[in-house]
Amino acid sequence: MEGLAQNPWAALAYLIAGVCFILALRGLSSPTSSQRGNRFGMIGMTIAVVTTLVTHAPHETYAWLTDASTGQPFDRIDVQTLAEIFAAIGIGAAIGIVTARRIAMTAMPQLVAAFHSLVGLAAVLVAAAAFLNPLAFGIADMVHPLIGEPFIAIHQVSRIEMGLGVAIGAITFSGSVIAFLKLNGNMGGKPILLPGRHVINLAVLAGILGLIGYFTQDQSPWIFWTITGLSFAIGFLLIIPIGGADMPVVVSMLNSYSGWAAAAMGFTLHNSAMIITGALVGSSGAILSYIMCRAMNRSFISVIAGGFGGESGGGGGEAKEQRPWKRGSAEDAAFLMSQADQVIIVPGYGMAVSQAQHVLREMADKLKEEGVKVKYAIHPVAGRMPGHMNVLLAEANVPYDEVFELEDINSEFAQTDVAFIIGANDVVNPAAKTDKSSPIYGMPVFDVNKAKTVLFIKRSMGGVGYAGVDNDVFYQDNTMMLLADAKKMVEEIVKALG
Repeated sequence: MEGLAQNPWAALAYLIAGVCFILALRGLSSPTSSQRGNRFGMIGMTIAVVTTLVTHAPHETYAWLTDASTGQPFDRIDVQTLAEIFAAIGIGAAIGIVTARRIAMTAMPQLVAAFHSLVGLAAVLVAAAAFLNPLAFGIADMVHPLIGEPFIAIHQVSRIEMGLGVAIGAITFSGSVIAFLKLNGNMGGKPILLPGRHVINLAVLAGILGLIGYFTQDQSPWIFWTITGLSFAIGFLLIIPIGGADMPVVVSMLNSYSGWAAAAMGFTLHNSAMIITGALVGSSGAILSYIMCRAMNRSFISVIAGGFGGESGGGGGEAKEQRPWKRGSAEDAAFLMSQADQVIIVPGYGMAVSQAQHVLREMADKLKEEGVKVKYAIHPVAGRMPGHMNVLLAEANVPYDEVFELEDINSEFAQTDVAFIIGANDVVNPAAKTDKSSPIYGMPVFDVNKAKTVLFIKRSMGGVGYAGVDNDVFYQDNTMMLLADAKKMVEEIVKALG
């Protein structure tokens, strides 16, 4: 960090960037200020990138990195030219723009997991580059012993930073890859429980920490690469036992890991902007994960350790048994809701899959024209990532004052005429309260079964939710199943409402 101390303008620019990042997080805490928060984030990142390019021009001399024998400064070596740097930025920007324009909202959780994996991989590559060429990063001295050949000695504190950075980065990468595969359907949502997994995980984590400690005394290549390999392995082992219902918390926790990996690499690169940004992402992700764990009645420690929500063997891909149920039509649903005093809409991933948020808002507008009070109930883990449903409803311009969190609206279902469930299952499943063998046991859920009438949209009776658990609400006397694509069914209801 001494290099920055010699350039007060760079330090000031990074400070301004850090303030922008804090204001961005502040803005993103509310839907009404989220656009402003995004703008602050973009401004801060622009300042940080430009400052880094200006203060780290190619072939700059590192005044603080000197040859121990001559006292002369080293020149930074193996640095890309500015043209190549801008070309790389252009390629990355093009990929990002194309991806952002083409990605469907249903695939947003997978995209977030994929981006987390790239952050983790970037941390691994930076750590590897720093280990292979430490002089270029200003983290080593050339030592000329009285006896023997000269050698490069990496600073002890830099070895700690490098070891932690590559470990957290590798865990983030492999864990995010597994999360992506689960979210994308390439792997099943059911937990994969390895025998003795907790002992294996603890042993591998202890090995990583022990090797990082040993790395401070011995910078042999086998130690660094063993830390890297074990970290890739533990990231895989931590995520595969986690069930589908808990994936939103996994995405949040991986976001936190990616931030700490970036912060660790910020020390290696002598870049205060990376340290500030990484710390903000890491701490905010950890806080969000903690909040979500409380909302799901999960242990925060078990999230970090892996395998939470996967102790029980419940869940399959199909309903457990054939039981009587009632099927309704769009006309039935339109009549029941038009006669109601209050309708509470509970959206889930099925709404995202069918892109039904816009027509759902249209349906709500028609109900409000007929004097029906309409509210939206959002579960903390509805969808496949934190805030998934909030983003979709905001995209459809649903008024913010009609959207309520679980703790604010759950008590109202007992006085509600119609609970309208569109594409949700696990978050309205009473098994979370009654079945101790269920993989979602202990997770707070909406008490939709207490409403006078439950209208439940799902594609068919043959499948169950992402956690693989059958839902008793399907078979209640006050439940009417609306079997169809969510968007198509809501469009028919809108027509029936006239």
